Amino acid sequence: MKIFSWIMKDTKIDFLKARKIAYVISCLLMVASVLSITIKGFNYGIDFSGGAVIDVRSKNGPVDVEKVRADLSSLKLDELTLQSVGNNNEQLMIRAQANNADEESQRIAVNQIKEILGNDFIFERVESVGPQVGEELKLSGILASVFACVAISLYIWFRFEWRFAVGALAGLFHDLFITVGLLSIFHMDFSLTTIAAILTLAGYSVNDTVVTYDRVRENLQKYRKMPQYDLLNKSINDIFSRTILTSLTTLFASISLLVFGGEALRSFAFVITIGVVIGTYSSIYVAVPVINWFDLRKAEEVEKDINPFGNA
Repeated sequence: MKIFSWIMKDTKIDFLKARKIAYVISCLLMVASVLSITIKGFNYGIDFSGGAVIDVRSKNGPVDVEKVRADLSSLKLDELTLQSVGNNNEQLMIRAQANNADEESQRIAVNQIKEILGNDFIFERVESVGPQVGEELKLSGILASVFACVAISLYIWFRFEWRFAVGALAGLFHDLFITVGLLSIFHMDFSLTTIAAILTLAGYSVNDTVVTYDRVRENLQKYRKMPQYDLLNKSINDIFSRTILTSLTTLFASISLLVFGGEALRSFAFVITIGVVIGTYSSIYVAVPVINWFDLRKAEEVEKDINPFGNA
């Protein structure tokens, strides 16, 4: 496509020239994330806060979602989400949370919903999550995210060396923290699906960084007299077309999910969409500028003295 033809050409952009502006942008996003998480917190879904999920099928054709919402509004629940499911609009998913999220309150709320909907619907699924289970799932999600970040950092450390690990970890923390902060800012649903998206984003972000670092290390051996600043810029330019095309491909898919995926996939698609943009940005303006703080040529010489065979 001609619109993307400029990406396929050999670019000679001075990316590092704008690194100070990028520092300011990143700092502002980090501060905004901290403030939002501290003040607003997260919009925890039923997975973490407790509640009930009810799948129903109408016996009388397409469901009037607004009418059902109006009928159920009299219950004054803490949370009530209705989503039409299927192409014929005859199925409805109801997510509800009682004012007091204990199991007895949830049971009463489910029974009240059944009474209001009456015999016009077939109840295909009724699942409840108590607050204690929700807390356990929340802890498991946090631990999974932490272990993933630690494992990724160790991989980068062994794959390259500690200076690259610092840059990769800085980029990873930057991506995940800002993405989580945007979840709070936009009051998106935070559930197990969101955790899955965050872990997916962690892998995607590091993959982009590894590709960049591979080119940096290759160029360090190939252009031994080139100034480090120019070498880092060249390395980014070398893989720029690959980075942009890969990101655009993923972005098109995630935007489609965000627009057409419905409520159930909205938070997942939001995390992937925002994460791809921030991850592409950080691989250029966070991961690479951080390793520019170190003397990579001197580090490479020390590494060769310690291990004459070099890194794998």
